[in-house]
Amino acid sequence: MCGIVGFVGREEAAPILLEGLRQMEYRGYDSAGIAVRSPEKGLQVKKSKGRLQALADLTHNGTDVSGCLGIGHTRWATHGEPNDINAHPHVSENGAIALVHNGIIENYLEIKEQLARQGVSFASDTDTEVVAQLLEFHYNECGSMLEAVGRVLRRIEGSYAFGIICSDYPNALIAARKDSPLILGYGENGNFIASDVTAIIKHTRDVAYMNDGEIAVLTENSIDVFDSEMTPLEKEHSFIEWDVTAAEKCGYPHFMFKEILEQPEAVRKTISPRIRDGRIVLDDISLTAEYAENISHIYMIACGSAFYAGSVAKYVWEQLLRRPVEVVLASEFRYSDPLVDENTLVIAISQSGETLDTMAALREAKRLGGRTLAVCNVVGSSIAREADDVLYTWAGPEIAVATSKGYSTQLAALDLIGLYLADLLGSVSREEYDEILTELQVLPEKMQQYLEHYEETQYYASLYFNHDSIFFIGRNLDFAMGLEGSLKLKEISYIHSEAYASGELKHGTISLIEPGTLVVALGTHGPLFDKAMSNVVEVKARGATVLAVTTEGFREKMEKTADAVIAVPETHRLLQPSLGIVPLQLFAYYVALQRGCDIDKPRNLAKSVTVE
Repeated sequence: MCGIVGFVGREEAAPILLEGLRQMEYRGYDSAGIAVRSPEKGLQVKKSKGRLQALADLTHNGTDVSGCLGIGHTRWATHGEPNDINAHPHVSENGAIALVHNGIIENYLEIKEQLARQGVSFASDTDTEVVAQLLEFHYNECGSMLEAVGRVLRRIEGSYAFGIICSDYPNALIAARKDSPLILGYGENGNFIASDVTAIIKHTRDVAYMNDGEIAVLTENSIDVFDSEMTPLEKEHSFIEWDVTAAEKCGYPHFMFKEILEQPEAVRKTISPRIRDGRIVLDDISLTAEYAENISHIYMIACGSAFYAGSVAKYVWEQLLRRPVEVVLASEFRYSDPLVDENTLVIAISQSGETLDTMAALREAKRLGGRTLAVCNVVGSSIAREADDVLYTWAGPEIAVATSKGYSTQLAALDLIGLYLADLLGSVSREEYDEILTELQVLPEKMQQYLEHYEETQYYASLYFNHDSIFFIGRNLDFAMGLEGSLKLKEISYIHSEAYASGELKHGTISLIEPGTLVVALGTHGPLFDKAMSNVVEVKARGATVLAVTTEGFREKMEKTADAVIAVPETHRLLQPSLGIVPLQLFAYYVALQRGCDIDKPRNLAKSVTVE
């Protein structure tokens, strides 16, 4: 959600900024802009509503904007409609200070009114311009840009990642963060800031992650970092290991399609290093048998697809651990006065590790004394750093807004942790432990087996893409899997879609079924297959068209009733959602393709949601 990139060095900044913003288009945005300073032209600001290409055309790919110091931004509107005026960067009234911002300033109206009484005029409707004007106010008072930034940070409330340049400081870029990600990049020909490593990976793999309350001053030769008291800090460096091609389409029509096909390898990377000599080994997690015995309650907190991964894991963990598991939307968790104590295990699930709602819920759990464990994909992310333990999913960069391999690797990671804890507790027999572990290891192979023959899913999407409302039904793990399948469809095709527990049909939902309604019936959970079949018969009797997803073993039975059947390989019943979700992802993809939707950049959505 929104993207920041900044550069100071010995090369022209504008092309680097535009390239960095292009690498972050997947995060979602509705306008873009850059500000560059040169000794000859001073501060030059160019911004435009719409796609980044409009900004590239406006600046002739950056050649019209000269200078080796600059900041860039892609905006996802929060305050004020998407237009050229509200786009970032925002400039102070005297034109000396330019600023880009991710996050939300909660007390901006109070500050805006105060500055207006001082005679300050505002051009935009944004909270960000208020910060730019406040910076100018304090800079005029103290004469030091760094001191002015410190005063502003002490005055504002909310979340922020800032990139700031000032005409009076021709060789310096200032950055600051709180509750919104910002990375420092150490390059050979200059230094960088970015909200996502993909923006700068072509220039440097040497990065450091800013923590809350930190301020950084970048020049072409150095990066100095200070805490909130302006005490100098030594930052720990990280090396980005993944190949830059992982963030490129490599000939595929869409990132989402590429990432669906990457799932077998992503799941393999998540599982394989954690299994040795027939046992799960989680070196980075310090959960002991003694602690596991004392667990009284488990929360899984997450948003969106990560919440639905937790919804699947709830069924798995409760069967394996015989402990109560509650899946809670992170945005609701900290406002519900949750019952958390030292015997509560809280699992925070986030692909980016920067989801603000999840981070706030994690902090609330820690405040109440709970033990926290993060499942995320981004090394060094805020949630990973703040949790007591972290298990990384090793999915590599996921560019499409609609997650696929991120969700699948979260499922795999949660299965690993659940089985690991069950072994500590002795709540799973050795025979079942070995069976599940064996099937976990061959999951990537079985995913690949389906992906080599997905044409029937593409065909059914071509038959059913013109429905305006689609319902997913299933029981137990199939219901949880259907939640994610339904979300995928509505995210990228804009079709109204809902997932229901099949047993609830007769309690009201069946009134929505009429002749021609498309129902996606999920029947992969073996113990309840006959129940699933009865629900297929139920909706067929009301005139529904039924597309069923089942296992190869149940295909023949399902074909006797459903209008169309997609079958996936069989695995252990607790792992079946890892295979069943793949055709649902592909179905959503091909339906959206048939409808002419912008699959990688669905409307109104962002990849990493860093505002509440």
